Amino acid sequence: MIEIQSIKKSFEEKEVLKDISARFDNGQTNLIIGQSGSGKTVLMKCIVGLLTPSEGKILYDGRDFVAMKKKEKAMLRREMGMIFQSAALFDSMSVLENVMFPLDMFSNMTLREREKRAQQCLDRVNLIDAQKKYPGEISGGMQKRVAIARAIALNPKYLFCDEPNSGLDPKTSLVIDALIHDITVEYQMTTIINTHDMNSVMGIGDSIIFIKEGHLEWRGDKTQVATSENQSLTDFIFASDLLKKARQAFV
Repeated sequence: MIEIQSIKKSFEEKEVLKDISARFDNGQTNLIIGQSGSGKTVLMKCIVGLLTPSEGKILYDGRDFVAMKKKEKAMLRREMGMIFQSAALFDSMSVLENVMFPLDMFSNMTLREREKRAQQCLDRVNLIDAQKKYPGEISGGMQKRVAIARAIALNPKYLFCDEPNSGLDPKTSLVIDALIHDITVEYQMTTIINTHDMNSVMGIGDSIIFIKEGHLEWRGDKTQVATSENQSLTDFIFASDLLKKARQAFV
């Protein structure tokens, strides 16, 4: 479980995050949604330690990440898996070598053990047959699955996904959503996903927080989104739907 308490973040005199508190439970896909510029990306960066909040606490199973020393933070980061907006794979490495990379960096396994673990992860995302290929030889959806395999290679307790469906077609996006959700439940990880994809919200939104102009505007789950009486959330949802319909009209 990850809990954030009264998180504030300012850049010079501009306050971007304004006293946000929330809890992200393990075994669930926890979504952060909001318009561009709402502060959701800054919040995610604070949670993973890429930014330091101006005020507040970030608790990983009761451990205050903000108050930790550099060595303690480095140890905690080994318990994290990351899936970036772009797959962020190494073009010069094979699919297998990409998945092995965190094992090479942070594990004490032998080469054979690292290869076996990477193959297990690729098998979990149905890509074992692509292990010898290079990123440029596989599709965008397959690259995202490689990124998921790499993210779970070290058996993380916490998984962070930044717009994991970015650049994918709707059908492939559903596959990635289902895979992230299934792995979250299977490994009982605390998964936090930054997204503006309403298909993700309605499909795998076990827990959702909606950020508007740095405030926590609404919280709930996928069954409560459509019936919410929060006008800001309703405007956001229908704006997203209208945008999708407009794009489809030109395809």
